[in-house]
Amino acid sequence: MHDAVDILDAAVPTADPAEAYSVTHKALGSAIKVISRADDSSGIIGDACRRLLELHPKVAAAANVPAAKLINWMMTFQFDGDVDYFTLDPVAYAPALGEAGIVTYRARLTQIEAGLGQHPSQADRWTSGHSHEWFTLEWNARRLAVLDRDIDAIIATHARDRRVAAWLQDTAEAFQEIGQTDLAIDWAKQATDFDDGHQSRRAADYWCALLDEHRPHESLPARLLVFRRWPSATTAAHLHAAAGTASWPGGYQAEVMTTLASRPRDAVMFALRTLRDVEFAWDLAHSLALTDDPTWSELVKAYEKIDPLAVLPVLQRLVESELVATNAQNYRFAARRLAKMRRLAAGSDHAEAVDTLIAELRDTHRRRPRLQQEFDRAGLP
Repeated sequence: MHDAVDILDAAVPTADPAEAYSVTHKALGSAIKVISRADDSSGIIGDACRRLLELHPKVAAAANVPAAKLINWMMTFQFDGDVDYFTLDPVAYAPALGEAGIVTYRARLTQIEAGLGQHPSQADRWTSGHSHEWFTLEWNARRLAVLDRDIDAIIATHARDRRVAAWLQDTAEAFQEIGQTDLAIDWAKQATDFDDGHQSRRAADYWCALLDEHRPHESLPARLLVFRRWPSATTAAHLHAAAGTASWPGGYQAEVMTTLASRPRDAVMFALRTLRDVEFAWDLAHSLALTDDPTWSELVKAYEKIDPLAVLPVLQRLVESELVATNAQNYRFAARRLAKMRRLAAGSDHAEAVDTLIAELRDTHRRRPRLQQEFDRAGLP
């Protein structure tokens, strides 16, 4: 499907517009039928459908599809389609519909809304017998507010009753879409300040990204604020980038490392990935009593280049941890680690100890035939 969309997308600029629309329209219809019957747990089919949905309004405009015909299809797709988990964007279709077509499109939405009865509250919408219709109408109201560039309507349709941080970010994104950058920054900050939850954390990234692009002189204090509120390797990395190499050592390094000391994983990952100081990360992992195995695993890969023998005790602990559970994948990982230990220890005083460890593990887990197979496969003695 994706190969076909690639071909179609590449052909559109030079193809006959009417033919391009016909093929795209049929492809979209076929793709929707496929996804309505298939398992799309990987999301691959859905992504192909979304690519076609993005292309469809463009080729419709180029082909001068009659607005009435296009509106009928849009209504059927949204309110009576084979699936109900894709949306159409009236902003994208506006060039194809034209001013008169948009008026007709609004009238059709109003007609549908009139047949649904009383508008349910946000809390009751999901239990309504027409929940999908109300969701689709609200989506269209938000997008039409953006099309109108109507500030009050954008606030009303996107922020709603302002009970959810994500709605405040939605408002910010809508304002950014119409070029109202100051309003976008203001609403993104409101979303950031809403609470300490994950939605506000995500909004903080958006707020800082807006500042990076439009008000770079405000980026550093914003990144510092976000780090202090949500200390992590990620927020520390953003602060490090905003501070720059000149300001970092004297201005922020001590605070960041002191704060992250209570989060060993974040401290080690920050030192390893952002500061790129492998030895510092190794020292932190020991002094902070790091217990996160995936972090140790990544750290070992980096530190073995500096001191291959020093990582042997850590690799042994990781192997023993993996063999606690009866799991074929764990056996495979453990075998690979043991093979690595043999390579690192080869020619040193530790080589015999590694082979002794392998023999002890084979004996301890002698009733696990799959483990023995994985050890054999890895070339272990």
